[in-house]
Amino acid sequence: MVPLSILDLVPIKEDTTPGQALRQSLELAKHAERLGYNRYWVAEHHNMIGIGSAATSVVIGFLAGGTSTLRVGSGGIMLPNHSPMVIAEQFGTLASLYPGRIDLGVGRAPGTDMSTMRALRRNANHAENFPQDVRELQALLAPVESGQTLQAVPGGGTEVPIWILGSSLFGAQLAAAFGLPYAFASHFAPDACLQALELYRAGFRPSAQLRKPYAMIGVNVVAADTDAEARRLFTSPQQAFTNILRDTRGYCPPPIDSIEEYWSPSEKAQVSRMLEYSVVGSAAAVREGLRQLVAKTGADELMVTAHLHDPAARMRSYAILAEAAGSPVPEKAPVP
Repeated sequence: MVPLSILDLVPIKEDTTPGQALRQSLELAKHAERLGYNRYWVAEHHNMIGIGSAATSVVIGFLAGGTSTLRVGSGGIMLPNHSPMVIAEQFGTLASLYPGRIDLGVGRAPGTDMSTMRALRRNANHAENFPQDVRELQALLAPVESGQTLQAVPGGGTEVPIWILGSSLFGAQLAAAFGLPYAFASHFAPDACLQALELYRAGFRPSAQLRKPYAMIGVNVVAADTDAEARRLFTSPQQAFTNILRDTRGYCPPPIDSIEEYWSPSEKAQVSRMLEYSVVGSAAAVREGLRQLVAKTGADELMVTAHLHDPAARMRSYAILAEAAGSPVPEKAPVP
């Protein structure tokens, strides 16, 4: 099995405060570290009452401060929402506090809706500058050169590993051209995954950061003691994605006995397509499902997510997954 990492959206339930959700995520990060997971990433989402990771850099610092060996990072920072200078300073600070443990995954999507984009003072055209912003970010994190007038302090010389995140062919081609590791968001947008990975590998140019292509894919994994219980737990992300289609985003929903009574046939078809890269079941089913995904995609690493309502069930799911993968989780990947 390839190395396994975790993507956490810091789920907030209706009866849970953001503070409680963040502390539950810290407990999960500690749990993941004990189990041998490779990375623990959080994502930038705004104006969503069920997700508590909007201040992504702050959350990363909180999680890194409560762990000791786990790599912690962003999956990702939506770079057009920010100036490269600010992100270089934030992640330079994190790398200075937790050297050798910080990852910087960046994407070009807004991570929110149009009205929130305006509240963020983001211009919709900023996404067009993404390649230039990545180059600027690389320069600000690189070793400081003699006579350099613009420096990120902290930041310069920290060389925080940058990842390109995406769900389309654009990110794959950019990651290949820049010689950066690539993470595809197949856990919610699988359609272009195989083509994007092919383009990335075919067009990859070695860089100072990375000598050969390194690709990670997102996978929804819900593991439980029985297949039936795992399927029931999986109804939480199924409801959440159905709610996105209905434009009724809310708190992380509790599992239900019958998802068929919740969604319409058309919603079922759309959500099932979005969640195609999902592995749900007992340890044996999860082991085989992940083996098939790795064989299909050739992924170098899997970024798994379990957006579950019950923190205890989420902890148990990751423990079963670690056992299914071979406990402890396989030898950690080299830092791209």
